[in-house]
Amino acid sequence: MNDRLQFLESLKHEGDPLADEVIAELVSEGSIQQVNEVLAEFRSNDQPVPEHLPDVVRRYLIATDAPPAWTDASRLARAHEFFLDDGMHVASVLSFGAMVNCYAQPRPSKVLALTHGLAQPQRRLSETSQFVLNMMGPDQFGTGGSFVPTIQKTRLIHAAVRFFITRSGRWDVEADGVPICQQDLLGALMIFSVQVIDGMRRIGISVTETEAEDYYYVWRVTGTLLGIREDAIPTTLAEAEELSRTVVEASYAPSEEGVVLTRALLDLYAKLMPGRTFDGVVPAMIRQVVAPEVADWMRVPRSRGWGGVVRGAARMMRLLERAEDDSVVARRVLDRSARMLLGLNVRQLTDGQSTALTVPGDLRERWQDRGFQVPG
Repeated sequence: MNDRLQFLESLKHEGDPLADEVIAELVSEGSIQQVNEVLAEFRSNDQPVPEHLPDVVRRYLIATDAPPAWTDASRLARAHEFFLDDGMHVASVLSFGAMVNCYAQPRPSKVLALTHGLAQPQRRLSETSQFVLNMMGPDQFGTGGSFVPTIQKTRLIHAAVRFFITRSGRWDVEADGVPICQQDLLGALMIFSVQVIDGMRRIGISVTETEAEDYYYVWRVTGTLLGIREDAIPTTLAEAEELSRTVVEASYAPSEEGVVLTRALLDLYAKLMPGRTFDGVVPAMIRQVVAPEVADWMRVPRSRGWGGVVRGAARMMRLLERAEDDSVVARRVLDRSARMLLGLNVRQLTDGQSTALTVPGDLRERWQDRGFQVPG
């Protein structure tokens, strides 16, 4: 095993010291609920840090309120433009592919089973979707954005999960490492960035190398703010793709928790699809996006009819993508195909849930102009 692989393996025993310290102190003082109530109202980058918070929380919020010094605002802006055009495709691949790839990792699936239980796919879908919407909004780290508090609170949630699971008596730290460890966070970063781009290409969406580089760049900045060690995050897309292939995908394996989580996700989609006409289309979409062995391990059903339709649609979308710059008609057909075949729009992700997604204004306007139903 070379030095890089040894380093990556050591990350499963490392959490997030800065956030972990905050949670440990809050638990010892019995003030977790009080802090939760205050942070619930802390929603935008422009808000000052609430005064009535424990010192340890205020120090944490101040220390984590800005992106790293090397952040290139022009690359973030380019990624936002990419998301304006292809955000619905990104959301679809996140929903169909990234979720299942996350479930193919036995250790994170076990964490989900111990925290949310095995029957709450709506919650994970809505949380992930809102995170990405905030991340890809305009000026996400500046005035008018809301991504900084989102990251800060997500990081504290991860720390709380680590704290309580390691003390639950249901987790073997020596054998399994730390829950939501650095290695798990790095794996999730690869799934939501590199593997989403790969998934988009699998369903026929054209993504240029520049667009892929910029989309990964936003995630690289975000990963640093989420507490992942900078020396663990690949600096280029090519390095990230290599890490995804050799380490993250190599960690995929069948597990009871992963199978049950995937089944709950499929059941959710089945409820949201109208009637029985589209029975089988979601499993076919998942099988188009993820690797065949992952789909088999997670027991995603096969659908010969819909499998052929989805594969044919992917080929058609590739053809249309080549023509769309020169043809308004081709673009409209492509977007209509995406709306029909990629299925669940942003609004449907939170049907039946208490919290609605907040979609940045320019994203909402662009997607509504292209016929997608987006909450106002």
